Amino acid sequence: MRKTTVYDCSVIELDKHHHEKGNITVLENGNTIPFHVKRSYYLYDVPGGESRGGHAHKGLFQLIVAASGSFAVTLDDGKIKRTFTLNRPYQGLLVVPGIWRELDDFSSGSVCLVFASMKYDAGDYIRDYDEFLKFKSDKNE
Repeated sequence: MRKTTVYDCSVIELDKHHHEKGNITVLENGNTIPFHVKRSYYLYDVPGGESRGGHAHKGLFQLIVAASGSFAVTLDDGKIKRTFTLNRPYQGLLVVPGIWRELDDFSSGSVCLVFASMKYDAGDYIRDYDEFLKFKSDKNE
């Protein structure tokens, strides 16, 4: 696998259908989401000042959406950091494998919806930053 960078991650505009009674955004495997979703979860009621994430994945792709409210996602490839503010439910941040991520600055009532390309696998996580840097420097990443 080639080395991934924060520039491989981007905000994707999701299909938004406007209607006077409310908008709808549709997500479909391999179509509006550039991978097949095997797991979905959401974060909510995150106390002020707390952060989530603080890890990387070896093989997992994610699409992170602010379903409600807003929060910041800081991505780190071991050399460069980029911070994205998510605050629109029709936008998703595509995060590729090999990127350290931290979520913080949650607004009151925010909901972070995550679509993942794999079922939960503890072995796919890198939870120690020094281990992450070693992983990034390996020729196999």
